[in-house]
Amino acid sequence: MRFLLVEDNEDLAQSVAARLRLDGHAVDRAATLGEAGDCLAAAPYDLILLDISLPDGDGRDFLAGQRRARSDTPVIVMTARSAVSDRIDVLDLGADDYVTKPFDFAELEARCRAVLRRRGGAGQPVVTLAGLSFSPTTATVVIAGETRDLRNRELRLLEILIAAPGRIFSKTQLCDRLFSYAESVTDNAIEVYVGRLRKKLEGSGTRIETVRGVGYRLTAE
Repeated sequence: MRFLLVEDNEDLAQSVAARLRLDGHAVDRAATLGEAGDCLAAAPYDLILLDISLPDGDGRDFLAGQRRARSDTPVIVMTARSAVSDRIDVLDLGADDYVTKPFDFAELEARCRAVLRRRGGAGQPVVTLAGLSFSPTTATVVIAGETRDLRNRELRLLEILIAAPGRIFSKTQLCDRLFSYAESVTDNAIEVYVGRLRKKLEGSGTRIETVRGVGYRLTAE
């Protein structure tokens, strides 16, 4: 997943981004609302983590603007304001959830997972396809009763592909979902991760098919 972190506190932003990247997420950081707008104009995001008090404005105005523009990208507000009225305010403006600073990183991760599950309409946390069982919640893959050990980026790549079996994803689209702007990557990096994931899926009825000159898609026998 690709996250946009809008936070002007350098130490907090670095800590949050580092923690999310350990889970294999790509994280772009914006220190101002202006930078956040530039990021959103350049790339799609699966989730926005939004601070309220920013150098160039109020995060609540930014959130309201996103919803007026009919953007349905999930937003979790990070706020130091703990009053019930403040929490109700951001939820009414269109936030999907909120965390109160200071927060525990494990709680933030859990709230991210919960929001993404709700937005994905995931009534069932486990996805099964042609002999493969995948749980995004527990980050486990089971094939023929055997749990396969996938690294974080391999898990995120499978998460993207299995959400839309048969859909072709270009290398650029996969790069946009797997890597942040701060990471220097080439098309070869996608080829490497696709190759690794292909090996991990052996023994199931699913495979990653190369559509020459276009990209990759997940198919099932």
